[in-house]
Amino acid sequence: MAKKDIRALSLEELTLLFKEINEPAFRAKQIYDWLWSKSETDFKLMSNLSIKLREYLEENFVINAVQINELQISSDRTIKCAMKLHDNYVVESVLIPHQSRMTACISSQVGCSLTCKFCGTGKLKRMRNLNADEIYDQVALIKKTAAEKYNAPLTNIVYMGMGEPLLNYNEVIASVEKITSPQGLGMSPKRITVSTAGVAKMIIKLADDGVKFNLALSLHAANDEKRNYIMPINETNSLDNLADALNYFIEKTGNRPTFEYIVFYDFNDSIEDAKELVAFCKRVRGKVNIIEYNPIDESEFKQTTASRLKAFTEHLEMNGIICNVRHSRGKDIDAACGQLANKNKLALQQLK
Repeated sequence: MAKKDIRALSLEELTLLFKEINEPAFRAKQIYDWLWSKSETDFKLMSNLSIKLREYLEENFVINAVQINELQISSDRTIKCAMKLHDNYVVESVLIPHQSRMTACISSQVGCSLTCKFCGTGKLKRMRNLNADEIYDQVALIKKTAAEKYNAPLTNIVYMGMGEPLLNYNEVIASVEKITSPQGLGMSPKRITVSTAGVAKMIIKLADDGVKFNLALSLHAANDEKRNYIMPINETNSLDNLADALNYFIEKTGNRPTFEYIVFYDFNDSIEDAKELVAFCKRVRGKVNIIEYNPIDESEFKQTTASRLKAFTEHLEMNGIICNVRHSRGKDIDAACGQLANKNKLALQQLK
């Protein structure tokens, strides 16, 4: 018989299992602690269990652990990790160090189905969704990397890696629960941001589910014609629909979203574009993160100029919009925003 994935069992299911094999109930809590608080992936190292019980677990269960297949360190100390999954697919995760925080940028899908024109991941096929354990493992491995490389704790998590998180809704929510639970990694949901390209009905579901984490919308254009061109998802999730969904989210959760806006030269960086963005921000109250464009292979877009960027941001600020310019990290190792395209050798064989 095939071994069962032990991390698919809840604490209650583990408790029933141990009752059936005449083990005390507290064993379930011990194993649950090893799996989700200590992030242990080897039964042999669960030292407070008897040898007999560890052998039983080894014979009957498996832990489909994610492993770091390749690690690259940027000149700015950003670290990109190619994460190998149990079925040999690869996703990429990034550790982004700042003076006051360590941020993990994690993936939710193998590849992506949204085909955004400016994004390297969008040029890959979507092979499958990640499960909650695989998303959790990325965080645990990045947390370990931050401790080993920089002697620093992991402080923030952004679901901004490969894939569209809201098209893998249930597993993303389950992963957040494991990461934030006191029986898991115990991180605050206020330190977690989930970024979406804009799936209106799932934003409404987030609101109805009363999520506590932060929400970011990859906006990049504040009129439908331009957004349709660069982000085909907008054809079925127009700015009107997104505005309604986001206002519902604000009403239900009390949390305002962040709008991510990559500035492309002579496409969405004019004063007229800034006026459209101001108008959208008046409809949906939120702050704006301006992101410099990171060129990818065969892209038609270019990075805007410093003067156009300055004029754009000054217009936002003049109209009372909270605006931060985010400078890219890890560009020299293709780890910056939009550059996660699985260029490591193993992934190239699978996703192209």
